[in-house]
Amino acid sequence: MPIRKILVVDDSKTELLFLSDLLQKNGFAVKTAENAEDAMRRLEEEQPDLILMDVVMPGQNGFQLTRAIARDPQYAAIPIILCTSKNQETDRVWGMRQGARDYIVKPVNTAELMSKISALA
Repeated sequence: MPIRKILVVDDSKTELLFLSDLLQKNGFAVKTAENAEDAMRRLEEEQPDLILMDVVMPGQNGFQLTRAIARDPQYAAIPIILCTSKNQETDRVWGMRQGARDYIVKPVNTAELMSKISALA
């Protein structure tokens, strides 16, 4: 299934702007959410083809939200790429255990992100 619609979840407005701009320039339709609550609302409105998820957020963090989405039969098929400043191998392993399909460390390398998105399509 080709990836066209991407939901970017990040509590940083700067990061949301950067990722939205980058993805739109590469032909994707982008929706954004600043926290877990916002993300769930967006999911209910329209299912994306991919979720780019920050980990460190107020309230429910990205690991918890990834687990909740991955375990919900309604959303389990949506791939999640964790996009975070947490660069330890243990964080990557934990993120993948929560249901993420991939993991990318900030600052985001455009070529790496595009290749990870292509690999999921």
